[in-house]
Amino acid sequence: MDNIAPDESSLTVPLIADEEKQRLGCKLGDVETNYRHPTTGTTSTFKTVFHELNALSGVGILSIPYALMSGGWLSLILLFVISIAAFYSGLLIQRCMDVDSNIRTYPDIGERAFGNKGRLLVSVVMYIELYMVAAGFLILEGDNLQNLFPNMGLEVAGFELGARQSFVIIVALVILPTVWLDNMSILSYVSASGVLASAIILVSIFWTGAIDGIGFNEKGTLINWNGIPTAVSLYAFCYCAHPVFPTLYTSMKNKYQFSNVLILCFILCTLCYASMAVLGYLMFGSKVQSQITLSLPTDKFSSRVAIYTTLVNPIAKYALMVTPIVNVTKSWFPLNRNKRPFSLFISTAFVISNVTVALSLPFFGDLMSLVGAFLSMTASIVLPCLCYMKISGTYRRFGFEMLVLVSVVLLGIAVVIFGTYTSLLQIIGHL
Repeated sequence: MDNIAPDESSLTVPLIADEEKQRLGCKLGDVETNYRHPTTGTTSTFKTVFHELNALSGVGILSIPYALMSGGWLSLILLFVISIAAFYSGLLIQRCMDVDSNIRTYPDIGERAFGNKGRLLVSVVMYIELYMVAAGFLILEGDNLQNLFPNMGLEVAGFELGARQSFVIIVALVILPTVWLDNMSILSYVSASGVLASAIILVSIFWTGAIDGIGFNEKGTLINWNGIPTAVSLYAFCYCAHPVFPTLYTSMKNKYQFSNVLILCFILCTLCYASMAVLGYLMFGSKVQSQITLSLPTDKFSSRVAIYTTLVNPIAKYALMVTPIVNVTKSWFPLNRNKRPFSLFISTAFVISNVTVALSLPFFGDLMSLVGAFLSMTASIVLPCLCYMKISGTYRRFGFEMLVLVSVVLLGIAVVIFGTYTSLLQIIGHL
């Protein structure tokens, strides 16, 4: 993002401009471009696989055992259902882009389908999702640091803060200078570690269970109907990378390989998520917490590896996640947007508001469930189907394809309604 002209937002420059600048640390760095002349991609299929795996690999892996515990063993079937639906909607994004070679970003698809209102809807959904995920990063950091150092506390202006609240504030202060940066390229490379981090966490969890004495002895329950909405919402959160798919597709040298890339990445990520869910549930059963790392014994080396890996990744990714929102906020004030003091003020105010949300919503699982149900399901399942139906004209004729599309949309809407309702009830209950 360091090569942006002074009068442009970071949202108007593709993350993948060439092979020397593969910057996919933030999935929304390229969400707000208007139609431009099509460009020839330069990214190889292999690199696209890596970037897509990185986009799909995230903090969702930490809550997947809790999701399985919430819904029971049979809810694992719903993980595969969500995965198939998300894969299908990813193909629809490709088909939408094939209709018009000028389409380069997700909001472009929304505008091509429904005009300016479509662009606005897609953009708003993604900005809110980014904001809430950034708050989730702070909650995650506070929870895991409290698990490591439970006796930590601070006194600020006569108010005593517990360990978790103290660590949320401390982490925010550590992250704040990264949000002030104008050149995000270094952090972009660091943040492209989601694949490695997920692999390390999965291996560490297996090591803890198989070698460090935890074992895999819990039986679990077959089905828990009351927990199904929470389970599905958390499963949906794991597949929220669709906003970056247009960027990946545009950057590819061999675009005809995109569907094969999707198949491979969805298979690998789903196997990783399912493995983590099964391992965590067998290890801790109904006692598994909203983040699997909070259930691990902190005196084991393998557990500490998993926890420290969990801690480092969000710190590197936070600035990249929030930069698009900060930049679009600055664009509302064209006279001041290039003034350094004003830029620092906006960035700092954003972090403060994010800390407030993180302290107000203390339960990581509830927040990720809400994001998965309301935002991820909308952006990754419902909107791609609706946009494709409009752009392709499928809605004008009834056939097998239309039946599939309607079924997927109804599935998405059902998860949005019931998952969001359940998540809000849980959040209210924990306040």
